[in-house]
Amino acid sequence: MVLDCPEPRPLAEFYAAVLGGSVTGDEGNWVDVTAPDGRALAFQGAPGFVAPAWPAADGSQQFHLDLRVEDLDAAEKEVLALGARLLDTGEPGRTWRVYADPAGHPFCLCAC
Repeated sequence: MVLDCPEPRPLAEFYAAVLGGSVTGDEGNWVDVTAPDGRALAFQGAPGFVAPAWPAADGSQQFHLDLRVEDLDAAEKEVLALGARLLDTGEPGRTWRVYADPAGHPFCLCAC
């Protein structure tokens, strides 16, 4: 999976920290991250990148990541400290919350 973004390295570092993984390749305009379970994400520089709007029918989110966490409140504190932005906490008792990464891509933290 490859995420287009304005600056690949900072976004790769954000996801490496969120996933507990590491940056495993950096070619400037293309940066790879490998999670502890071996899954990989790549980040590609995209001139003129426009972040998806959420929720908006005319600004499609295109895709989003659902990340399972043991403790939703603790994980929220961590991703916010890393630069994520809260988009939606939902109704009380809901088991997921929606955030935007530093480039604006939506992602969810989901209690497992």
